[in-house]
Amino acid sequence: MDIEHLAAQAKIKGITILGTGDFTHPLWFKELKTKLVKEGDLYKYDNTYFIPSVEISSIYKQDNKVRKIHNVILSPTLEIAEQITDELKKHGRVDYDGRPIFNIPSYELVEMVMNISKDNFVFPAHIWTPWFSLFGSKSGFDRIEDCYKDQLKHIHALETGLSSDPEMNWRISKLDKFALISNSDSHSPWPNRLGREANVFELKKPSYSEMINAIKTKDKKKFLFTIEVEPAYGKYHFD
Repeated sequence: MDIEHLAAQAKIKGITILGTGDFTHPLWFKELKTKLVKEGDLYKYDNTYFIPSVEISSIYKQDNKVRKIHNVILSPTLEIAEQITDELKKHGRVDYDGRPIFNIPSYELVEMVMNISKDNFVFPAHIWTPWFSLFGSKSGFDRIEDCYKDQLKHIHALETGLSSDPEMNWRISKLDKFALISNSDSHSPWPNRLGREANVFELKKPSYSEMINAIKTKDKKKFLFTIEVEPAYGKYHFD
């Protein structure tokens, strides 16, 4: 999972833009700064564009119950990503895991990230998995408002996860105001994992700001659709 192999496999798969993943990890961040070149409001290696991204695991107690929620953060620049990491260092270690764990409630995490830059973008990961998710039956919430409280205003998208698809989520009208996005959640660069789920945009050129704005406004002329695996492929589909 280095920049060279991610870019090479993205080219094979026909993927234009990838999240870097794990920008909080110091060794990986050093590699990102060394190998990625700024182009417009994205970064580039070879012919593949990258967005600084990280998945944060929040484990905390709220309303007398332990909550375990994963949130994804996208940042417009490596400099802003570094500021996020600096803030997270005040709450724990960032050097032992690509998906670091903090005792930070989701609403506090969102507030912290958005105070650093209004151009950051946060969304809950794989919202239906029993463990580590917004609506998870084991450690999540029944209402999105309870998870994000007054910071819900900054949540514009929900990641459906491998175990669910948009059609399943459309059955719940309270989710209608959120864009439904799909990501590969890939832990290896091989083509069967990378881009197994993806978001399809119609943009004049690859652009972070245009892509994020299309998600926020649910612009169907720019944010066209998502690519989905069969939900039963996800190991949590039946529960």
